[in-house]
Amino acid sequence: MRSWLVKQEPETYPWSQLVAEKKTIWDGVRNYQARNFMRQMAKGDLVLFYHSGKAKELVGLAKVAKAAYPDPTAAEGDWSAFDIQPIKELAQTVSLKTIKADPELQSMHLVRNSRLSVMPVEAKEFKRLLDLAATSL
Repeated sequence: MRSWLVKQEPETYPWSQLVAEKKTIWDGVRNYQARNFMRQMAKGDLVLFYHSGKAKELVGLAKVAKAAYPDPTAAEGDWSAFDIQPIKELAQTVSLKTIKADPELQSMHLVRNSRLSVMPVEAKEFKRLLDLAATSL
């Protein structure tokens, strides 16, 4: 099982909406690297939900409900989507500032390439983020 991080502006699709809907399709990604990461996801993989934009913080823990499949919103091109399902809200949000300041998290994609909307998270990084969020599985 792998771990991932997805980013979304809370004005567009907040964590609270995912919780209310209980599951959604993660579509509309038009970055090749993010798409390739999406294609590596497996059902049951854990996903950290990050509010981008002004918020810049981790807010929730989710899981992949359905592995990658062709994105139904793509009029052309070879794009993918996946389904995501919430598990729980983090006990404490974790800001990007906190993540960037943590020596154990310096190699994260979020720190090195913050423009990606879907990215893998290494097991040790995932554990550290959950510790910072005062959240357990």
